[in-house]
Amino acid sequence: MYVAVKGGEKAIDNAHRLMAAERRGAPAVPELTLDQIAGQLGLAVDRVMTEGSVHDRELAALAIKQAQGDLIEAIFLLRAYRTTLVRFGASEPLDTAAMAIRRRISSAFKDLPGGQVLGPTYDYTHRLLDFALAEGGEPEPPAVADRPVDGRMPRVADVLGQQGLIEGNPPAADAPPADLTRQPL
Repeated sequence: MYVAVKGGEKAIDNAHRLMAAERRGAPAVPELTLDQIAGQLGLAVDRVMTEGSVHDRELAALAIKQAQGDLIEAIFLLRAYRTTLVRFGASEPLDTAAMAIRRRISSAFKDLPGGQVLGPTYDYTHRLLDFALAEGGEPEPPAVADRPVDGRMPRVADVLGQQGLIEGNPPAADAPPADLTRQPL
């Protein structure tokens, strides 16, 4: 613990209490719940989970709440928490061609096998504040596609490999994957 501050540990404890009071805000305003954060700030929760390397929406929401919405701090909190967890195995690689997709675009390959799916994106917004959000109300429902997205989306690398345009991956070794958080290179 850092104690080179006048007042030492008592001052540090009070600084933590001050942060908690600032985080809580005005008592007259209802406190944010983890369900609200996870349900309404989904992209923030996804980013904290991804960069914190812990796939748990509730923990990511807690980190965001504790960090007062500062995503970088929330990521640090989740990474620090991750270091306390027991390592009990390694995940298996996923077949990404079988993943459910919401967005799949490519500027390099216009004719992707399975097609391109724009999905939800900020890419084509005008980056202007939407003051209607401050008034509440329901958003306009999105249009629904005539047919559902294919359940299997072949990977472009597989198609290029079948055409002999790229080399395949060498077979995986049986050794457990390296963990940089436990053993430096």
